[in-house]
Amino acid sequence: MSNSSVMALPATAQVALEVMETWDAIRARRNVRTYKDRAIAPEHLDRILEAGWRSPSASNRQKWDFVLVTEPGQLQELSTVWTGARHLATAKAAIVLVLPEPESERYRTLDEYDLGQATMAMMLAAADLGIGSGHAAIGDQEICRRILGAPTDHICAYMLAFGYPADRPLKPIAKPDRRPFEKVVHRGSW
Repeated sequence: MSNSSVMALPATAQVALEVMETWDAIRARRNVRTYKDRAIAPEHLDRILEAGWRSPSASNRQKWDFVLVTEPGQLQELSTVWTGARHLATAKAAIVLVLPEPESERYRTLDEYDLGQATMAMMLAAADLGIGSGHAAIGDQEICRRILGAPTDHICAYMLAFGYPADRPLKPIAKPDRRPFEKVVHRGSW
């Protein structure tokens, strides 16, 4: 639906439409680790980055930095910093989430929580655009910092790979592989 047709809807319909789009992105998002050989438009990468930039931050610390990588050789190198990061080699883009060494353990916890929120915001923004994403940890800090030119007093925390899914397009998953809802959700007490 075009923006002009959204603007013509009554305010209540606009809200319902926006909620539905968000809900569809939440239900469609899955880890994607094989990608089509199709570039991601720069404006779509900017939207994904902006989603991370807009995400909540404890005490509004915003200690994060996001390093966007689109160069194939660099993506190949990043795929070596963690056993579970091989999918970065064929991704069309990656975002490495970087934090400064925290002032104390308390701030490490807050900043890592912030990165979790930024990660999910970026993954949902990507899903909304039909772009798949797959996360990875980082085992070799020294190599990752060298690849990115990151300062030695910073931690390369996590990586997100992006690309259009090679196997099937993103769409809401009717029966997700999750623990049963009624066994996960506790109301009022365990």
